[in-house]
Amino acid sequence: MAVFWKPMTAGLLLTVSLTLLGWGVEGQGGKQAKKVVSGEATVYLGQDRDIWRPIIHTASNLSDISSIKSTFQLRTFDPEGAIFYGDTKNGDDWFVLGLKDGLPLMQFSIGGNHVSAEGGPQLNDGKWHKLEVSNQKNFVILDVDGSKGLVVGMGGSSKQTEEVLTGELRLALGGILIDKEKMMIQFDPKMDGCVREGSWLNLRAPWEVEVEELWPCYQDIIPGSFFPGTGFAVFNTSVFPVEDGKGVKIEFRGNFTLMHGTILSIRAPGQEMMLTLMANNNTQEVTLTFGSEKISMKSDNLKKLVITFEEEMLQVFQVRDKFQDLQIKSVSNSGFLTTWRNGRIAFGGLLGEGEDNVGSQFLTGCLEMIQVMGRDLDLDFTVKHPSIVSHSCPA
Repeated sequence: MAVFWKPMTAGLLLTVSLTLLGWGVEGQGGKQAKKVVSGEATVYLGQDRDIWRPIIHTASNLSDISSIKSTFQLRTFDPEGAIFYGDTKNGDDWFVLGLKDGLPLMQFSIGGNHVSAEGGPQLNDGKWHKLEVSNQKNFVILDVDGSKGLVVGMGGSSKQTEEVLTGELRLALGGILIDKEKMMIQFDPKMDGCVREGSWLNLRAPWEVEVEELWPCYQDIIPGSFFPGTGFAVFNTSVFPVEDGKGVKIEFRGNFTLMHGTILSIRAPGQEMMLTLMANNNTQEVTLTFGSEKISMKSDNLKKLVITFEEEMLQVFQVRDKFQDLQIKSVSNSGFLTTWRNGRIAFGGLLGEGEDNVGSQFLTGCLEMIQVMGRDLDLDFTVKHPSIVSHSCPA
């Protein structure tokens, strides 16, 4: 895969970039004020917090560092997010490694000079990848699964090296310790992903936990959006414009037998509910209610559901293991397209009457795919409950 570079100035000192690698957590304990964790264990990066706030952090003297290589494993379906951060001189010199568009992204600022580099293999495929970051002369090298992934070359004087290698090194996982505006490439820092088996330079200092409770990293995952039954995601329907003469198509894929609660609801403020799609794990049914029309479907072997609305017609297309089924309903004067242009659409819960985000009958389950008007939805880009996981579900 092609690698492209975005240098902003030359002469950066690369030694510090490698000293900014040093974390890893065995997560998943209860809340403790100053809980500390090892740098060798597993941590989930996407848990609820201020999105730029690190999950864990530590600090060491630069004079204690004797290794310039760090390794760890990363697993994610998320195309974007912060993995780790480090700095010296209280944030004057800093380094960030993350993902953008599924590719590794490194950003540096050292001695007032800046550089960013993005490229290498796609890493958001849900597999465990071994990453190694090393400093070799005037280059920082990111190896992925034993092959070269990303190389950044810069020059630096010996005087700069001596200055950088004295003082304190701060490290953080899942967030940054500087103003986000200082980064050259902006990105969404919250990553639905896991890190494990970290070996960070030669550091053995414990890491302080900066969140109330560490969330688990599931052993096996599949792509999708996971709803734990505690909240929903809401979009304004105006972000999905309808072309003249065309309708609205909403598509879901998943194991509907394992779902319970509201999959979808559509409503305009001050109006009655226009549409709901509900799953009942007890009766093993999925029910679509559209005004006075109601369509009930057995969830057994139901793998995909496509709902299409036109001005005077409703289509429901079911895809099962061994057959497909299309149901068509005539709906006159439904006012659906008017509601669509001015309403809200919720995934994973029943919309309330007002314009706030109060809901009910929340979904428990995994939607492996959500599409509106042919577009895959990324729930990271809307208002959602922090318990919803946007890119993966436990297998």
